[in-house]
Amino acid sequence: MQSQTLEELTPTAAQTILENLPERIRVAFINRSKEIDFPVEAVIEMALAGYLDSEAIGFVDCKPNRGRK
Repeated sequence: MQSQTLEELTPTAAQTILENLPERIRVAFINRSKEIDFPVEAVIEMALAGYLDSEAIGFVDCKPNRGRK
Protein backbone atom coordinates (compact mmCIF):
# COMPACT_ATOMS: atom_id res chain seq x y z
CA MET A 1 0.00 0.00 0.00
CA GLN A 2 1.37 3.40 -1.00
CA SER A 3 1.31 6.20 1.58
CA GLN A 4 -0.52 9.38 0.68
CA THR A 5 0.49 12.90 1.65
CA LEU A 6 -2.49 14.97 2.72
CA GLU A 7 -2.58 18.65 1.89
CA GLU A 8 -5.74 19.34 3.85
CA LEU A 9 -7.26 18.31 7.15
CA THR A 10 -9.77 15.52 6.53
CA PRO A 11 -13.31 15.65 7.91
CA THR A 12 -12.49 12.59 10.03
CA ALA A 13 -9.39 14.23 11.49
CA ALA A 14 -11.34 17.43 12.15
CA GLN A 15 -14.01 15.45 14.00
CA THR A 16 -11.33 13.81 16.16
CA ILE A 17 -9.88 17.21 16.99
CA LEU A 18 -13.31 18.67 17.78
CA GLU A 19 -14.18 15.75 20.07
CA ASN A 20 -11.06 16.44 22.14
CA LEU A 21 -11.49 20.21 22.54
CA PRO A 22 -13.21 21.97 25.42
CA GLU A 23 -16.88 22.56 24.58
CA ARG A 24 -16.63 26.35 24.24
CA ILE A 25 -13.79 26.03 21.69
CA ARG A 26 -15.57 23.23 19.80
CA VAL A 27 -18.73 25.35 19.60
CA ALA A 28 -16.73 28.38 18.44
CA PHE A 29 -15.17 26.39 15.57
CA ILE A 30 -18.56 25.02 14.52
CA ASN A 31 -20.24 28.43 14.71
CA ARG A 32 -17.44 30.10 12.76
CA SER A 33 -17.65 27.48 10.02
CA LYS A 34 -21.38 28.18 9.70
CA GLU A 35 -20.84 31.97 9.67
CA ILE A 36 -18.37 31.85 6.80
CA ASP A 37 -19.95 28.82 5.08
CA PHE A 38 -16.73 26.78 5.14
CA PRO A 39 -16.27 23.17 6.26
CA VAL A 40 -15.20 22.96 9.89
CA GLU A 41 -11.98 21.19 8.87
CA ALA A 42 -11.01 24.26 6.80
CA VAL A 43 -11.72 26.56 9.76
CA ILE A 44 -9.56 24.42 12.06
CA GLU A 45 -6.77 24.36 9.48
CA MET A 46 -6.93 28.14 9.01
CA ALA A 47 -6.85 28.71 12.78
CA LEU A 48 -3.79 26.51 13.24
CA ALA A 49 -2.00 27.93 10.22
CA GLY A 50 -2.81 31.48 11.38
CA TYR A 51 -1.31 30.70 14.76
CA LEU A 52 1.91 29.52 13.12
CA ASP A 53 2.05 32.19 10.41
CA SER A 54 -0.24 35.22 10.52
CA GLU A 55 0.08 35.67 6.74
CA ALA A 56 -1.09 32.12 5.93
CA ILE A 57 -4.57 31.28 4.71
CA GLY A 58 -4.07 27.54 5.26
CA PHE A 59 -1.29 25.05 5.86
CA VAL A 60 -0.26 25.08 2.20
CA ASP A 61 0.55 28.79 2.62
CA CYS A 62 2.05 28.41 6.09
CA LYS A 63 5.71 29.36 6.41
CA PRO A 64 6.29 29.65 10.16
CA ASN A 65 9.79 31.11 9.81
CA ARG A 66 8.60 33.89 7.48
CA GLY A 67 10.02 37.22 8.55
CA ARG A 68 12.66 35.75 10.85
CA LYS A 69 16.28 36.56 10.16
